[in-house]
Amino acid sequence: MKNFELNLSHEELVKRTSKECLIPKEMLKEDAPEYNALEQGDKEALKHLVKAAKAIDEVFMKQDNPDNLDFKAYLEAEVQKGNEDAQMTLTLFNAQIGMNAVDSEANKIFLAKNTKELPGKGFYPVDLSKEEFHNILIKMVKDGQIEEVRSILNQRSIVVRDGDRLKAVDYTEYFAKEFSYIADELEAAAEVSTNEDFNKYLRLQAIALCENNPNNDAYADKKWAELQDTPLEFTISREQYADEMTGTVVENEELNKLLEENNIEPIPKDSIGIRVGIVNKEGTAKLLEIKKYMPVLAQHMPYKEEYEQNITEGDDGKQTMVDVDIVTLRGDEGTYRGGITLAQNLPNNDKPSLKIGGGRRNVYHRQIRISTSPEAKEKRQKRLNATLAPELHKYYNQEADHWFTIGHENVHSLGPKSGTEALGKYKNIIEENKADMGSLALLDVLVELGMYSEEEKKQIMVTYAADNFLKAKPTISQAHRVRTVMQTKFFLENKAVWLNEQGLLEIDMDKMVPTAQKMLAQIVRVQLSKDFATGEKYVLDNFVWTDEMELIAGRLKEIDKALNGILKTPLADKLAEEN
Repeated sequence: MKNFELNLSHEELVKRTSKECLIPKEMLKEDAPEYNALEQGDKEALKHLVKAAKAIDEVFMKQDNPDNLDFKAYLEAEVQKGNEDAQMTLTLFNAQIGMNAVDSEANKIFLAKNTKELPGKGFYPVDLSKEEFHNILIKMVKDGQIEEVRSILNQRSIVVRDGDRLKAVDYTEYFAKEFSYIADELEAAAEVSTNEDFNKYLRLQAIALCENNPNNDAYADKKWAELQDTPLEFTISREQYADEMTGTVVENEELNKLLEENNIEPIPKDSIGIRVGIVNKEGTAKLLEIKKYMPVLAQHMPYKEEYEQNITEGDDGKQTMVDVDIVTLRGDEGTYRGGITLAQNLPNNDKPSLKIGGGRRNVYHRQIRISTSPEAKEKRQKRLNATLAPELHKYYNQEADHWFTIGHENVHSLGPKSGTEALGKYKNIIEENKADMGSLALLDVLVELGMYSEEEKKQIMVTYAADNFLKAKPTISQAHRVRTVMQTKFFLENKAVWLNEQGLLEIDMDKMVPTAQKMLAQIVRVQLSKDFATGEKYVLDNFVWTDEMELIAGRLKEIDKALNGILKTPLADKLAEEN
């Protein structure tokens, strides 16, 4: 067994595992009424889906850091010896599903000594530098190894050394053992689940896990995106926020030109996760109210005549939406690293299903967004008192954050459908920025259509602005948080928001939507540029930590000591133990 040395001191471990700093988020309980209401076949299917989800953790840990599994084994052995520090370190490891992470104050956390951040995570050899990576690819392209380079730069391969070259190993081969187990569980679930559409998807997904054929992913994703009226939710998510190596190829002028000449599009690697849940019919019905407006919203996007969108006029069948009570989130879905997502819009634009006419699907996480405990309410009020002008408190509404998130996820389906890979490491930041600004920019349209009232519009704007301040400046690799800083800076600059003499946030209601429209137009223009330098300049010009942000951050740190969180999944844990 490989030996490690713990990096965090005993005092730091005590602090980070305390109830004040490590916040539990509980998913469905063992006696959840949502589970009890399921038909017996779906209860049986849920057991298999939970077991499939549990198996994805090992895949994700290998993708995240080559030492993750060895370090976990080391910690477990130390815990058996009674090592208290190892027990606390294991708690943090399980919460963030890995040995390295970033907390809510943008501190980089290394659980073992002498470890470092890997831009290529576990997708690339750990000793591969950016410069060597580029030089190898240039030589391979010049030597005619075009298809191998294409495989190296696709979203579904682990890259290994092959002499003085590199070689791509498809996920279905590299993770054959884990994928085969998951596929068997999906087939078993499909035998007992009560919904035939859902069963068809599970079987397609099982095939995709076992064969090196991107078309199989396309068929599975296309079917998944069509699911609307199913009792259960099962997603294999594939997102690209972790890989910081692949996108660097556009920064090398010689290499980028060679790739363009050979029609090779560099696509960052997919980190894989699984979501299992029970579809909430009442919440889903509310979500579907906006679906009919999607083609109208598409017509209000900037420069719409210059690109193809996923949603077009008269086409509302390519966007399904479900609100889900979460049973478990595993792998990339469950990595609680300073926060966890409220919702997702998938598949992303790089996925082959969109090329065969597939649509997209929004899934909302009820247990992540709902905080009704007295402690949560008290903390929320303290935050408002310290950051928001008193006359605006009446507009702050936790549900409005959900409404804003609905807009955010839907706007991922609007705007340029392709070509953003050229923005390299800034692609995700700019896309998340687009989704936020679209959510605000289209508010007047949704009020006119009857989706929201003028009062609800104010609630969305105030809640967004108040929640947009962070506890610390993020690192450039934190796409979701970087875009938050960019937006706050932009709104301050345009006088849509400001701090009064008491250092409390004031909001000009009349300027919020126009300011969002202005920024949205800039974002879409950057995406249409398909130019790395243009994207870099846009991000760096706006990613500025201002005095106002620092003032609010200091107050937030005083009120909220949370550094990370941990998912509690009692129903899933029980089901995983059953035969």
